[in-house]
Order: sequence, then C-alpha cells, then structure tokens
Amino acid sequence: STMFLVGLSGGIASGKSTVVAVLRELGCAVIDADVIARQVVQPHSKAHQQILQHFGTEILLENGEINREALGNIIFSQPEKRRLLNSITHPEILKEMLKQVLKYFVLGYRYVILDIPLLFETRGLTRFMKYTVLVYCDPPTQLGRLMKRSGLGVAEAEARISSQLPLDEKRKWATHVIDNSGDRESTRRQVLRLHARLEDSLDFLWARLAVGTALAGFGGLVFLLIRHFIS
Repeated sequence: STMFLVGLSGGIASGKSTVVAVLRELGCAVIDADVIARQVVQPHSKAHQQILQHFGTEILLENGEINREALGNIIFSQPEKRRLLNSITHPEILKEMLKQVLKYFVLGYRYVILDIPLLFETRGLTRFMKYTVLVYCDPPTQLGRLMKRSGLGVAEAEARISSQLPLDEKRKWATHVIDNSGDRESTRRQVLRLHARLEDSLDFLWARLAVGTALAGFGGLVFLLIRHFIS
C-alpha cells in the first residue's frame, strides 16, 4: 500500500473548514475529529456516562445529549476539568479514528487527512503523520473573522484566541502551510497544489502500521475490522 496520514489543523477562525470543504470536493478522505468527538459522547455511550459522573446532569439538554456550550464554558475556565474531559473522550476518539483509517486503507486511498483542531497542542499524534498541514491567517484577520462570526467583543475574542497556541508558533512545526489570509480563490489554489503534491508522493504508511500493530498486539483486531468494512 502507498497510503499515508496527513494531519490538518488550524486555529479558531483561521478558515480550516474552508480548506476541508475544498479537500472534500477533490474526493479526499477526511476524518473529522470534532465529528467523532460528538459521536462518542452520545447518550448511553461509555464516555457519556463517565462525563455525567464527573460533571453532573446540569450539562444535559432535554433530549439527554450533552450541552456542548455548557460543558465548554466549564472547561474553558478550569484547565483541570479540561484535562479530565480529555482523559475520558480521547481514548474513544482514537479508537474510532483507527477504524476509519483502516476503512480508507482497505478502499485504497493514497492518503487520509486527519482533521484535528488541537493537533499541535497535544503533539502526541504528530509522530504518526507523514505530513502536517496548518491553515494559517494573520492575527488581525483572525481576530476580525472571529468577532464577525461569533459577535464577540474585542476583549472576548482575544481571550478565545489566546487560549490556543498562536498560529505563528504552530507554523514552525507544520510541514505545509495554507495561508488563508486572502480570498477564497487564493486558498483554493494552495489546496489544489498541496493535493497534487500529496497524490504524487511515494511515501507510504503501511510499514509503520505493521510495526505498531505487531508491538501492540492488534493483529486480530485489524483482521476483524477489515473483514467488517469489506463485508
């Protein structure tokens, strides 16, 4: 196989969703960590039950689902609560991401994009990525977009941005940068160039997965998952 992983990240209001939309138009395989994060905390799931034990029923909506805004307000102001939530959800998210990677492997995709908002903050997953892509925009543009999108004042918007690692810092670690400071067409051209470069790459992931699988004893699991996806 010649499939490899590409980590995609950005910052609040940097325009990552715009880049993902273009990639999907091109037929790329994109695994959205945010979507998976919502799926793994659905009612009756293991993570949902653990979250209720630690955060209480006050964070529930009437339909039993978790009120993401209420939970977000808690973890935004309390770092220890954020770490607790991550310890509950991250293992479940990683399991689902692995399932989806294997699915795309079986389907024969050249590369899979892992859309992970905090890729550079956590750093743990970057070692599995052949390439990392940052969706960047300059600080004034980022601030203006966030204020316009969310209706926040300057101080509130700056606080939200400062809670994340600065884009200029993330830029140092990315192997590729999509500068989304300009118009949509400029961004689209950059994504098209990146896609062409990745499609032509001869780098592959399977050897890494094989070693990791052998070390972790996942051989049987991989077989069952592959059989599941092709059945």
